[in-house]
Amino acid sequence: MINLRRALSNPKILAGTIIVLVAIIAVAIAVPLAINSSDSRADEPNAFFGRTVLDEVPLIDGHNDLPWNLYSFLRNRINDFDLNADLKADPTWGASSSSHTDIPRLLEGKVGAQFWVAYVSCTTQYKDSVERTLEQIDVIKRMVAKYPQYMKYVTSADGIMEAFEEKKIGSLIAVEGGHSMDSRLAMLRIFYELGVRYMTLTHSCNTPWADASPVDANSTAVLKNVTEWGKNVIWEMNRLGMLIDISHVSHGVMVDVLRESRAPVIFSHSSSHQVFPHHRNVQDDVLKSLIENNGIIMVNFYTEFIGGSTIDYVIDHLNYIKSITGPNHVGLGGDYDGVDSTPQGLEDVSKYPDLFDMLSNGAYTNGSTFEAWTREELQKLAGLNLLRVFYDVESVRDSMVDVSPYEDLIPYQEFVDAGVEDQPCMSDLDIHKS
Repeated sequence: MINLRRALSNPKILAGTIIVLVAIIAVAIAVPLAINSSDSRADEPNAFFGRTVLDEVPLIDGHNDLPWNLYSFLRNRINDFDLNADLKADPTWGASSSSHTDIPRLLEGKVGAQFWVAYVSCTTQYKDSVERTLEQIDVIKRMVAKYPQYMKYVTSADGIMEAFEEKKIGSLIAVEGGHSMDSRLAMLRIFYELGVRYMTLTHSCNTPWADASPVDANSTAVLKNVTEWGKNVIWEMNRLGMLIDISHVSHGVMVDVLRESRAPVIFSHSSSHQVFPHHRNVQDDVLKSLIENNGIIMVNFYTEFIGGSTIDYVIDHLNYIKSITGPNHVGLGGDYDGVDSTPQGLEDVSKYPDLFDMLSNGAYTNGSTFEAWTREELQKLAGLNLLRVFYDVESVRDSMVDVSPYEDLIPYQEFVDAGVEDQPCMSDLDIHKS
């Protein structure tokens, strides 16, 4: 069997590996393509369906908010809830514009691995954010354990590949929003021990140590970007081997993180600011820095962030980002179950194969064309890029094995500057007042 970790870390080996894979795959698919006369490209010598890539490498989606819906609809009482059912027919789930995920649709969508998100509202900051986040981590683990035929709990890049080889959905845990750690590095370490493999540094609210993206739309905002103490969060995540997610953060925080991180970073669900100028999207200077960092941007499908209501708009973002970063730094983070509007053609998690077909065919829904993505590019988009980043983050962790945990206490002044010094429970916080 090919050693994927070694191949991903060595460009020459990777190139050779891909050549071998393509040769094998070409033989395997030649007969069915020739037989399928209904496809106009079947007679072309190098033609293939984009969706076949999802049988070759795991489709790794960076962001799914199903756990939030488990809380919103069920208060995390899932013993009598059947995810292996058509939730579109359920009177509660089917009526919701924010329900896009169930096991039948995950299988139809050929999802190979999924980051399930432990999200709690910004209103919990310095109240019960830690406890609530722990509850969401718990429900993710219980959900995965309930469906062992379809899901496998994993915490590593190798684990993703093991799940894929077992034809199961590699299931990882993410925390969305630095407010969940309560400005306590100990909580970050505990999250990692519990299986969390990325944390988004902010959600829509600022923390005392980092700005969220809405500040970029506020001309009167006082920007702090990443504070001196906030750099401890970055370095501790590097030391732990936790992916740093800079979706939702301000432009200034993106720049600071890319400068400070010793490991590649991710955007788990963001799109291009040049294609659609929303503060949640990523500007070109950051995309160019992402190349140097060797990180990845996983494109979001939310219609309010992509600027349109069809799959064509997602393709525009993918094509533009690839034109800036090349094919090595782009992935997919649909944001399913976390948004109330998805594009026509990407309505739910079952639609990923259609996207890959369109990218391989180089045609929009209106018939206009673009440069088709190659099989190698689609393999990288599906999951190889994220796997490379994950392996690199783990390598940085291994290189920091002799580094002591970062344990500086957050200065009291940072709470004052953030305007949260009078929040409930502040007197109990372990903060540095000197």
